[in-house]
Amino acid sequence: MAQLYGYARVSTREQNEGRQLVAMRDFGIPDGNIFLDKQSGKDFSRPAYRRLLEELKPGDTLVIKSIDRLGRDFDEILEQWRIITKERHTAIVVLDIPLLDTRKKDRDLTGTFVAVLVLQILSYVAQHEKELIHQRQTEGIAAARGRGVEFGRPPKEQPELFDEVRKTWECQEISAMEAARRLSVDRKTFLSWVEK
Repeated sequence: MAQLYGYARVSTREQNEGRQLVAMRDFGIPDGNIFLDKQSGKDFSRPAYRRLLEELKPGDTLVIKSIDRLGRDFDEILEQWRIITKERHTAIVVLDIPLLDTRKKDRDLTGTFVAVLVLQILSYVAQHEKELIHQRQTEGIAAARGRGVEFGRPPKEQPELFDEVRKTWECQEISAMEAARRLSVDRKTFLSWVEK
């Protein structure tokens, strides 16, 4: 018997997938058939998406809220669309774009052409948005560094024993590993302090 499946994705754990889930429930998809990933759409190595692909059988229907929820890489979106519709023989419904509903078998050649064209345009837009996000992040980081903002964890404070332990290590009385143990840090931290 043909099944209805839904796929939702948000880029981070902090983002809310509620809007996508409501739309899928309204479409009639049971909660057990909704697959959710909380990670970037840059590629398709996502655990829930991979499980979903294994579930899809000929005659099933996959519902997504918008094309960018499927992914953000132009070529990959088109390839996954082909795998789902041609290899798995599963229909796809994109809720935000009714034209992208492969269940419609009564399309003439023009209708099919327009649907494929829309898919390619939306896939391009999704990838372009990914590239803009990356560019904005890079520019934001550069601007912050220009203002003196430092990224990463603050450096560990050297314990009062550091100079004494370092001298012992420099005299080759102890190993770097032992020096780090005495200072309650890892070897890499000890060696970075020595280099400074």
